[in-house]
Amino acid sequence: MSPLETLGFALGTSFASGLNLYATVAAAGLFQRLGVVTLPEPLQVLAHPVVLGIALTLFVVEFIADKIPVVDSAWDALHTFIRPPAAALLSYSAFADGVPEEWKLGAALLAGSVALTSHGAKASTRAAANASPEPISNWTLSLLEDGVAVFLAWMAAEHPVWTALIVVVLVIAAVFVVWKLFSYLRLALARLKRSLSPAGP
Repeated sequence: MSPLETLGFALGTSFASGLNLYATVAAAGLFQRLGVVTLPEPLQVLAHPVVLGIALTLFVVEFIADKIPVVDSAWDALHTFIRPPAAALLSYSAFADGVPEEWKLGAALLAGSVALTSHGAKASTRAAANASPEPISNWTLSLLEDGVAVFLAWMAAEHPVWTALIVVVLVIAAVFVVWKLFSYLRLALARLKRSLSPAGP
């Protein structure tokens, strides 16, 4: 991959990681292992059985947690500190050794910001869905997010430049979602804080 294509790959997997990190890593590793795509050489380690096994196990855990209202909000709150740094690490690792360090670090910061944006949109949307009394929207959103993450992992490896353009549109949409649903996110965090606080005398 050229540096531009690698950047497109990094942006695509970063947005996907903000939605579901483990689905993104597992999908990329499986696609590489099955010969569906060719990942940047430094990231071909994602196809290693140990990495795949851990990613798939954590994906199953997230798949279950993501379907349970309130639990999904707690899971998202925890992953605020996991998804963006992991996306930044994946982006940094995607670039070959010949790329200047400042470009690799800049791409990592950009990737972390993209992941944080998609993660924020996911958390806000889930908070709004949890305010609804029926669980169907929660399940639908979860399956949709997983599907988008897997699709972007494939798209980023096969068509990285097009993926970069798609991610620009997705980031704009995600910022709009966060802006519109921020009040639901604050409400969900307050509810989560109350549920975790010890009961008074």
